[in-house]
Amino acid sequence: MDDIRFVDTTVRDGQQSLWAFGMRTGMMVPIAPNLERAGFDAIELGTPVELVKCVRELREDPWERVRLLARKITKTPLRAVHGTRSGFEIFPFSVHQLYDECMAKNGVTQVRISDCWNDPSEWQWRVKQARAAGLKPIINLIYSVSPRHTDEYFAARTRAATKLDIFRIILKDPGGLLTPERTQSLVPVVLQNANGIPVELHTHCTTGLGSLCCLEAIKGGIRIINTAIPPLADSSSNPSLFNVARNARALGYTTIIDEAPLKPVTDHFLFIAKREGFPIGVPVEYDYSQYVHQVPGGMISNLQHQLRRVGMEDKLDATLEEAARVRAEFGYPIMVTPLSQFVGSQAAINVILGERYKEVTDQVIQYAMGIWGKEGAASMDANIKDKILDRPRGRELSKWKHPDASLKELRRKLGGPGVTDDEILLRFFTGKEEVAAMRAAGRPKEYLSARHPLVTLIGELAKRSDCRQIHIDKRGFSIRLEKRATA
Repeated sequence: MDDIRFVDTTVRDGQQSLWAFGMRTGMMVPIAPNLERAGFDAIELGTPVELVKCVRELREDPWERVRLLARKITKTPLRAVHGTRSGFEIFPFSVHQLYDECMAKNGVTQVRISDCWNDPSEWQWRVKQARAAGLKPIINLIYSVSPRHTDEYFAARTRAATKLDIFRIILKDPGGLLTPERTQSLVPVVLQNANGIPVELHTHCTTGLGSLCCLEAIKGGIRIINTAIPPLADSSSNPSLFNVARNARALGYTTIIDEAPLKPVTDHFLFIAKREGFPIGVPVEYDYSQYVHQVPGGMISNLQHQLRRVGMEDKLDATLEEAARVRAEFGYPIMVTPLSQFVGSQAAINVILGERYKEVTDQVIQYAMGIWGKEGAASMDANIKDKILDRPRGRELSKWKHPDASLKELRRKLGGPGVTDDEILLRFFTGKEEVAAMRAAGRPKEYLSARHPLVTLIGELAKRSDCRQIHIDKRGFSIRLEKRATA
């Protein structure tokens, strides 16, 4: 079968990679009908990390975001992203369970599950939780480059995934580390061991090879490709839907996608990017350094954001070089959330302070203790491990135990009369005060369409019940509208 289908990542990985989760709800909602009409195989939405950003920085309700999009996208499956270890904290199993339940309740039907070590035992409990919530679980088989990550490694992990009750497998390349040649050799290995379960490809353009790898994956037998829509494609983001679809057709494949409704999506986000000063994704040149530091696309924009806040944005290259050193000292973990954040943040701290490991995060101490995976602690550089653990905070954290709060306990501690599960999760992740500040900020700001902005503005103003007259005067153009009382 030569039909190629696409999963859209624009409002999830696209904005994470290029806009550091700065996309607001009002920027997404106007183009939701266009995404629906295009015929995507699925559309990705949020993650727990985005939930926190939404509340604390954007002052928006992430659950309202999901609901608004789900009302406009009713035929295309909506997909969430979640890990066995999410963000910078280890949560009670009940939090993972409640997250899946809330996503399902608000209109999501699929969840993409990652484990930073590709650990089948970690996949297992998350798959069970997803199924219990009514979600279709998809396993991320995360690609990495190291002496351990051989064909047999990926074959064994693929076979382990097929023993679980999963919907699909995704060959996930968060750092854009695949090359066309490696794609040619690896895709058949994964497909041969997938036992007929559909396999998707998810890669990034950080090295300039993402689109080529998509084509090699298609030629190798993968029929579902994750792409984004410009200007939220390319650079450190995912390959452009338009580019991959066009080249797939040139190779003789049929693409199951209607690109016509997606052209206005490009116009809409270009308009917003220029107005808000957001980066615009562009094709990049081949970058061998990506194979050295292996920092994934989403982390690069986050590192830029961290450095910019302390006036050291010019230190990005030095931070990436330091990330390569830190990764080696950490025993070459797969550079995916949360391990990539541990490596990248520690590298940034080392560069900002000018002294290596003068300060470390609690998560790095926990990593050295084996809390984030026994494999990492066992493979660390012994001297660095001692330096990390031999401090007062290390001795304090040695008493750490995995949180085990039940759903009943969460609801008792964070809930109360009239408090929904959605609200409980927001309070858990961000705190009651942050949620209150978000509520006080009001409803999401509206972002009118980039096409015919004057006509759209007039139409939106005319809907308002508190406005009886509209007067627009601009560069010799004048118009006055007035609502008259009806008899």
